[in-house]
Amino acid sequence: MRIAYVITRSDSIGGAHVHVRDLAQSLRGLGHEVVVVTGGLGPFTDELASNGIPYVALPHLCRAIHPADEARALYEIRSALQHIRPQLISTHSSKAGWLGRLAAWSLGIPVIFTAHGWSFTPGVPVDAARIYRWAERLAAPFADRIITVSHYDRYLALRHGIADESKIVTIHNGMPDVAPYHRAAPGRDPVRLVMVARFEEQKDHGTLLRALAPLADLAWELDLIGDGPLRSAMEQLAAELGIGDRVHFWGAQRDVASRLAAAQVFSLCSHWEGFPRSILEAMRAGLPVLATDVGGVRESLEDGVDGFLVPRGDEELIRLRLQQLIMYPELRVCLGENARARYEEEFTLERTLERTVAVYREVVAERQRLGNGRGSLGELGAGSGARGPASERRRAERRTRDDRRGALGRDRRQRTAVATGE
Repeated sequence: MRIAYVITRSDSIGGAHVHVRDLAQSLRGLGHEVVVVTGGLGPFTDELASNGIPYVALPHLCRAIHPADEARALYEIRSALQHIRPQLISTHSSKAGWLGRLAAWSLGIPVIFTAHGWSFTPGVPVDAARIYRWAERLAAPFADRIITVSHYDRYLALRHGIADESKIVTIHNGMPDVAPYHRAAPGRDPVRLVMVARFEEQKDHGTLLRALAPLADLAWELDLIGDGPLRSAMEQLAAELGIGDRVHFWGAQRDVASRLAAAQVFSLCSHWEGFPRSILEAMRAGLPVLATDVGGVRESLEDGVDGFLVPRGDEELIRLRLQQLIMYPELRVCLGENARARYEEEFTLERTLERTVAVYREVVAERQRLGNGRGSLGELGAGSGARGPASERRRAERRTRDDRRGALGRDRRQRTAVATGE
């Protein structure tokens, strides 16, 4: 297939960018042609170039909203797609999702939108959420399929009438594995905690810092990876709480895997989330995870088995869980082993790629049946249709995997109970 990915901005690298990079690289390895269309130049286009992924940088596809720029960006996207002539377009992030779907519709090319967490999810300011819901309802008819990265987001879309349930499918994020030397040793002391997140409204660094401050008599250090507009305020808060010397602000880092390998506990405190990839990175490293129970986070973790889930803003419970994790190395080891096992079972890139390609084939096949699509079933490979014996076989295989994951989950819970003495 010839596939075009469309994503807003290149001046930073977030979860959606990593998702696009990993899928593009894997698809190229399977022999597909892939081009990424993005806004401007920056760290993301540098990352694409270093991985040999072709891209087109558009000057007007930026995050800020301005009517004149939106019209220019739509024209640029449409022109780029006319030149690339893809059989399928996959759009990511809100603005690129909106404009990319509209451009694809105008060109008669099948298009998919992946929602990496809805902009109207609980926790987002009410007025902004209302506008985003309205925009998504308008854009939904232009997409052949909408992929949500969590079941929670699929439920949210259905609840707010974004699209019909037949159009929305959930595919959890997956991550490529790391070398053995990037696996953590959670049982080591003293404990190094790490949080990987931008300093912006969505994330809740403040609650984490306030929860840690009363634990100053325990041996711990905190690494904060990321940058953003609220960084200086958090640096000031750490100093005011008297823990400035134990909290390290490292800014944006390219080699996050090495930082995770040096840690013993991973934490992600947030006001809202979709299905955060940083948690999967931590699980891949074999780290116990403490995370806010928002969005689809609980689909990656089982409380007390792979890590701990805490309600949004619950400073007291966060402090209690951190105290347990800092004081009991055997608990950290058990949770970390379970987290790594769950990553291997459910969140590898191969698993995500398999399900994503199946949706791509399904969408192109549907367009061909309707006589309105540029794809060729011969180029898509065998089993392109969504029905028939191959589909039944895939469903049977999924049921077998689900049964196996259920048994493995019960085993993880038993091991955790032994470690905690319950």
